[in-house]
Amino acid sequence: MVFAAGLGTRLRPLTDHQPKALVNVGGVPMLERVILRLKGAGFDDITVNVHHFGEQIIDFLQAKRYAGVTIHISDERDLLLDTGGGILKAKPFLEGNEPFLVHNADIMTDIDLGALYRHHLTHRAEATLVVSQRNTSRYLLFDAQQRLQGWTNKQTGEVLPADLDLTATHYMPLAFSGIHVISPTLYRWMGEAPWSGKFSIIPFYVAICREARIQGYQPEQMHFFDVGKIETLRQAEEWLERHTEQGER
Repeated sequence: MVFAAGLGTRLRPLTDHQPKALVNVGGVPMLERVILRLKGAGFDDITVNVHHFGEQIIDFLQAKRYAGVTIHISDERDLLLDTGGGILKAKPFLEGNEPFLVHNADIMTDIDLGALYRHHLTHRAEATLVVSQRNTSRYLLFDAQQRLQGWTNKQTGEVLPADLDLTATHYMPLAFSGIHVISPTLYRWMGEAPWSGKFSIIPFYVAICREARIQGYQPEQMHFFDVGKIETLRQAEEWLERHTEQGER
């Protein structure tokens, strides 16, 4: 599943007349970059959610018709459902016998998506979250076995679950990358308030992590760009240019 429904407020004015997912990164729409990466990793059934200028994304995908790939549209044009609600709404396209990978359209990395998927299968988790050691204000907290135990906002001091004792146990703070693999069994915790309608996936993960195995996955090396911001978009384009030049030598 590719999240392409965002409003793109951090990319204005580029998103004043087009959806964030169709903003070019190095001359290629970010949505296309993600779809081609998924296709290259062996994924042939992709669901894309839409909201902001959703008809532009639908027209774009219909015109492209990526060979060997079936694309479904999860339509959120009436109501933007956030990450958790988006996954729940797309359930008819995602539920089955196989885990599915979720990828934000505005995330660009060179992670091996196939290796991530195989890691999830091997460890039989409910969800596997790609994380890294990078500076941010909000961190997921993992134990020594890379199992999710909580979340914290370093700026405000907020901790979830509220009873998590950070002084009693050392937890590793890691930043979420916007890429995760989910087993369909996770849906058994969704569907009832507060995990219905519009909701974010991170508070959901934290709420169920004592029952469900939610694990972290740290690639040994990963270039990461959140291209949903103007300054990071420019950094990603500079990295792509250097990467292309090195490949041509």
